[in-house]
Amino acid sequence: MSESGRPIDILLVEDDPGDELMTREAFEDNRIGNTLHVAHDGEEALDFLYKQGPHAEAPRPDLILLDLNLPKYDGRQVLEKIKSDPDLAHIPVVVLTTSSAEEDILRSYKLHANAYVTKPVDLDQFIAAIKQIDDFFVQVVRLPHRR
Repeated sequence: MSESGRPIDILLVEDDPGDELMTREAFEDNRIGNTLHVAHDGEEALDFLYKQGPHAEAPRPDLILLDLNLPKYDGRQVLEKIKSDPDLAHIPVVVLTTSSAEEDILRSYKLHANAYVTKPVDLDQFIAAIKQIDDFFVQVVRLPHRR
C-alpha cells in the first residue's frame, strides 16, 4: 500500500507462467495488499497502458515490473514507448529480467528505466527481491498521484 494507505496498481509484464506464479506468490507471502495486473507480452502491455481492446477499463498503473524478453514487442520497445510518452513517462518502471548482460543493463537505463533487477532463480530469493521492490517503490519512494 502507498503512503496514503491506498493499494497501488502494479502492472507485471511477464510471458513466463512460472515467473508470473512466483511473483503472485511473493505478493501473497509478503501480504502485499497491492493489485497485480498481468500482461503476457509487449503488445498486451501497451493495450493495457493505452486502455485498448479488453483493457479499456484498465487502471493506470502506479508501478510497472517489466521483463525484457517478451513476444510481439520486447521489453526494450515497451520501455522506450512508455518513457517517450508524456502521459506514461512518470510511471516508474522496474526491469525485472533474467538477463545480467551489461548491454541490457546499460540500454535499460539509457531508456530511462527506474531500476534494473536480475531475477533470482531461487524462490526464496525471488520472493525477497519482490518484497524489496515493493518496500522501496511503495513504502519509501513517493509515487506521483494518479491522473
